[in-house]
Amino acid sequence: MHRTPSDALAGIVHLGLGAFFRAHGAIYVAEAMAASGGDWGVIGVSLKSPGTRDKLRPQGWAYTAVELAPTGERPQVVTVLRDVLVAPEDPQAVLDAMADPAIRIVSLTVTEKGYCHEPSTGRLNRNHPDIDHDLTNLLPQSAPGFIVRALAARRAAGTAPFTVLCCDNLPENGRVLRGVVLELAELIDLDLAAWIKSEVRFPSTMVDRIVPATSAQDIDRVAELTGVRDEAPVMHEPFRQWVVEDDFVNGDRPDLGAVGVQLVQNVTPFEHMKLRMLNGTHSTLAYLGYLAGHDTIAATMADPVFPAFVKDLWRSEIIPALTPPEGVDLVAYADALHDRYANPSIQHRTWQIAMDGSQKLPQRILGTIAEGQAAGRAMSGLTLAVAAWMRYVSGRDLAGQMIEVKDPLADTLADLWRDDPAETVAGFLALQQVFPAALRQDAGFANDLAKALTGLMDQGAAAAVEHV
Repeated sequence: MHRTPSDALAGIVHLGLGAFFRAHGAIYVAEAMAASGGDWGVIGVSLKSPGTRDKLRPQGWAYTAVELAPTGERPQVVTVLRDVLVAPEDPQAVLDAMADPAIRIVSLTVTEKGYCHEPSTGRLNRNHPDIDHDLTNLLPQSAPGFIVRALAARRAAGTAPFTVLCCDNLPENGRVLRGVVLELAELIDLDLAAWIKSEVRFPSTMVDRIVPATSAQDIDRVAELTGVRDEAPVMHEPFRQWVVEDDFVNGDRPDLGAVGVQLVQNVTPFEHMKLRMLNGTHSTLAYLGYLAGHDTIAATMADPVFPAFVKDLWRSEIIPALTPPEGVDLVAYADALHDRYANPSIQHRTWQIAMDGSQKLPQRILGTIAEGQAAGRAMSGLTLAVAAWMRYVSGRDLAGQMIEVKDPLADTLADLWRDDPAETVAGFLALQQVFPAALRQDAGFANDLAKALTGLMDQGAAAAVEHV
């Protein structure tokens, strides 16, 4: 069991202190300090609510991470956190922490919607209400706004910039975040933007670990397992991977290589592999599994039609569009994903994965479909996944029961549903912020999507999957 040295000072501010970072990046950082030392403690920032802070503070910021393997559970105590700030309560405290010269890295897991960008283009969404606020207020609300204002403070003080380390599921996430930050900075101060462009580093990363939401039952089980009541444990699968472009300001970072992080020159092949093979099929199974009546991915994979379906997706639709990273066998990677999905100890809810689909589908599924269409490949499986997403965000399942849809475009998406599949498809394909131009303008894809939606509504999810 790795424990952070108790006297290690903070060197990282992390925006978006959710379960994923605490089950992934925080553990890597703690292990790197245990292996090689250094002041790399983490100050967490909650950008929306105080819930995580309020649970962790009475515990001295320590928490339990529980590995869920088919053979049993293994807990470890993680003590890498040094403080947790809540941005809406005191945005100046967050900026002060980020401006501290001791902080050399600002990392982020704020989900796709937290970047205030248009997923179909990667550009800053200048109409986003948080961006509108941040353009005229020194105390920001958005993650890009905090980065820009904190970098402005460091530049004004003559302090070296920090490295910005994006750990969210965006293709070329460092490049996308750099573009969003530069666009925002240019709207605020052209000289600041030029300094950021020259001096700040935005390495891209690929992160991988399945982390289901922690339930009340999980909290009780951890108490039984450890004898200690922890109000903020995180649950995770045994597998983990972190691939990072080794491009940091002044080369200053924890000794991540010592604990299994892959430090590379180009992370793009790893990103595309993971986003399309894992995240793409995870979303596919979430929408179709939910509509088939399954609460979790493991339950979906226990339905005989779904394992064959997802294997065919990898073989016929996804792998042909990928260039494998050096030394990686994509078929073996798909086999490992199959086993991870089927792990009965991981109760990853289909409803949780289905959140924010308008932000996720462009990089997880739609890019693969567009490339497959251009290459003349049949993309019937992923097209069915898009149809399932359209029905899901209508707010009704196939039996007409209400669905609690969590999506920044939820109201817009629900209003697009029509009784006629072709009309529904036409409305969805008009969404420039979701669908790339190649698919919006493809009459063949529109026809295929309408047929998939018709089949889904007429046959049900499991039968439509079996038909594909």
